[in-house]
Amino acid sequence: MSAPKPEETSRQRFVRLANKRVANAMDAIRLIGNLSNRSSYDYSEQDVEKIFQALTMRLRKTELMFKLSSQRKPSEQNAFSLSDDD
Repeated sequence: MSAPKPEETSRQRFVRLANKRVANAMDAIRLIGNLSNRSSYDYSEQDVEKIFQALTMRLRKTELMFKLSSQRKPSEQNAFSLSDDD
């Protein structure tokens, strides 16, 4: 895991990590595609459906995490406090 650079902003850290993680994910997906070679592998259409259902579900969950995170206000993120008005 890469250590944060000195004086790295949260945006710079996001960009650095996102670039690396997306590249890794794209490479892993490419490797999954290599499994489509019928002369090397035996698989069923059900196997293919399961693979793509799992990948699609994980991608949708991850996208939802970003959407929900961007919709929250900072005060709504797991914050709790009592006030004198209650």
